[in-house]
Amino acid sequence: MANTSDFVQTQQNNLEALASETQSTLHERVRVLEERVRKAEERRRALIHIMGDLNELNKRLAEQRKAMIHILGDYEKDRRRMAAQTERLDNSRRALLHILQDSHQSNLRLEKTRKAMIHIMDDLHKTTEEIKQREKELTEKQEQLVQAAKLATLGELTTGVAHELNNPLNNIGLFLGNAIDRIDLGVWEKNQIVEELHHAMQQVGKATEIISHLRTFGRAAPVSRELVPIKMVIVRSISLIQEQLRLRQIRTELDLCSENPMVIGNSIQLEQVFLNVLTSARDALANATRKLIQVRCHVEQGKVKLAFGDTGPGIAEGLEQRIFDPFFTTKEVGAGTGLGLSITYGIIKEHQGTISVEKSRPGEGAIFLIELPLASP
Repeated sequence: MANTSDFVQTQQNNLEALASETQSTLHERVRVLEERVRKAEERRRALIHIMGDLNELNKRLAEQRKAMIHILGDYEKDRRRMAAQTERLDNSRRALLHILQDSHQSNLRLEKTRKAMIHIMDDLHKTTEEIKQREKELTEKQEQLVQAAKLATLGELTTGVAHELNNPLNNIGLFLGNAIDRIDLGVWEKNQIVEELHHAMQQVGKATEIISHLRTFGRAAPVSRELVPIKMVIVRSISLIQEQLRLRQIRTELDLCSENPMVIGNSIQLEQVFLNVLTSARDALANATRKLIQVRCHVEQGKVKLAFGDTGPGIAEGLEQRIFDPFFTTKEVGAGTGLGLSITYGIIKEHQGTISVEKSRPGEGAIFLIELPLASP
């Protein structure tokens, strides 16, 4: 009987020790999970801080718009000055030709002609130096104008980007809330909590990718040339404007090359080109009954050919070339600066390519055709 009592006492002690060890293990796991939740909360706060930075960026974009207006004024003044300098140069050349003709007719006027030639050559030299300086200043102004237009485009995309960021933030709150509820109610398993936290981390990565893309697009970096995969740039451009298209109930159809064509250029500049064309198509579909944007790509004769089509009202006859002129716009007053397609034209020319508009009958939409030379093997 005593042996039975001792055995029972021994088993009871073993059960108490096992329970104590299990409870200690559970406390340790709860502590580890709480630490992970705390870190996830810190990341959430960091994302809120990033949203504050985006708000500050919007304020800076307003200042950039004012700066762009100032730059445009300077650009027009410089253009007029350069036209005047060009006229002076032309007049000087004509005077030089007239003097050379007179020198053949009269040896008596040779000395005076030489003096006049020296004076004119000096004037030509000064004028040429001034033109070079003006060209340099115009190039700098153009770069500033391109950057300002890029930031203005970024400002237009802010609403859509904020909506894109709101989705992962809501998902992060949902996953973390699920994990906290399971812990509070005590009906949780390790795999369930880890899965919720893993989903939250995936959403953090998605939000980080969106912000990184915006920072890269808005950065004022020196213009460099490198191998650029065209299909990737098209997809990235559409991703930036996709939310705006969705809100306007505009569908997109992509028919990209089966190959992966590469060109020599600047990916940020090409992304700005595609965004400008897509924005023009978006605005053209404002009052259209059928809202569709089609993007096609194919390789032919050493070139990659891109077609951006829409189902809008099209472009009036005779305006196919004028739409690329600076400050020309078919929109209402205050709805556009007329610089988007002009900047696009300049960037495509710098990439040794061409851009044109395919003629179409009114009401059949417009198609922008872009050709870029493929990179040599």
